[in-house]
Amino acid sequence: MDYEVLGQFAIFVAVTVMLWAMFTVFTGDSSRASERLDKLREPTSKLADLGGDDPNQMTMLEKAAPTLSKAFEPKSELEQNDLKVKLANAGFNSPNAPQMYSGARAGLGLICAVAGGALGYFRWGMNMQGMMALAITAAIGLYAPAIWLWLIRKGRMERIFLSLPDLLDLLVVCVEAGLGLDAAMRRVADELEESAPDASFEFAMCNMQLQMGIPKKQVLHDLGIRSGVDDMKALAAILIQAEKFGSSIAKALRVQSDTMRVKRRQMAEEKAQQTSVKMIFPLVIFIFPGVFVVIVGPAAIMMINNLLTD
Repeated sequence: MDYEVLGQFAIFVAVTVMLWAMFTVFTGDSSRASERLDKLREPTSKLADLGGDDPNQMTMLEKAAPTLSKAFEPKSELEQNDLKVKLANAGFNSPNAPQMYSGARAGLGLICAVAGGALGYFRWGMNMQGMMALAITAAIGLYAPAIWLWLIRKGRMERIFLSLPDLLDLLVVCVEAGLGLDAAMRRVADELEESAPDASFEFAMCNMQLQMGIPKKQVLHDLGIRSGVDDMKALAAILIQAEKFGSSIAKALRVQSDTMRVKRRQMAEEKAQQTSVKMIFPLVIFIFPGVFVVIVGPAAIMMINNLLTD
């Protein structure tokens, strides 16, 4: 059998095993009744449900994650906290999220290393090219989850930032209408569930923590850290100060809303000013050569014909 065919077969087997493992992980046999009984037995699992992690569906991955993630788990407490914050910024708030992330990196790196090693061995043999194929595919498997996490985190933070002015306006209206801060946050979370799901999720998480008896100061502080958006951190600080000193929450929220709208307008104006500079590169690369050919082409053809006739 040809080595190329063997390499393709090895890649097919590796991809099939990976897809089967993912299918097994994300398909559970638990019923709705058992899930509700688990929630009644463990009320703290509601926070994990808000994060989108179903414990019944993650059983296999949770069992494999401790073994796979030992080599890639952060060693120091500072690195562990940094990883937890990054995962929370991306919307993964489960306590097992860091371990699952490290296990996913190790598992994907191992699968890619096996596939790349098989391809390199059957294609080039045990030489430098084969080892390079193994190293490159293993590096892709290790760093692909980090890139995926960075993209999700960046997109979620941007969506929260863009939805904050509308969220603050609705919060100001609710507070000025006579609702307390807790009730206003609950109403905002319900109203913006479809238009701003990420910000609504953060407020729903705050409401759940308040119902569990966590102090409001700690809840608001966690809101700023969990979202990762500087404006949300400023909002949390303003609410903490207003709660501490007994000042008007509605006035503080209105000032923060106006400040954020001015900031967003300034950012839009900055991007508009950058447009003329950014347009230079496509103009020079794509448009200018065509214009140059149209203008100079006929003259060049006439000069060539005159030179040939002479």
